[in-house]
Amino acid sequence: MERMKENQSDFIMIRAMEDGVNVIGLTRGTDTRFHHSEKLDKGEVMIAQFTEHTSAMKVRGRAQIITSFGETESGKES
Repeated sequence: MERMKENQSDFIMIRAMEDGVNVIGLTRGTDTRFHHSEKLDKGEVMIAQFTEHTSAMKVRGRAQIITSFGETESGKES
């Protein structure tokens, strides 16, 4: 349970590298569902947090993603 509390405070940063990047939040529990969506344009930055309701995030489009575990990019280059 202690590690769960630590995870809930983890933040991630998503920087859009093209227009129209979608960030989708997915619920926690036995039935994983979509619960929130944001659309980012090139250069916009979103800072998100995992919570008791959000267990996963999906990034659709080309973006830089920075977490406490490291850095990666989503999408493919045009």
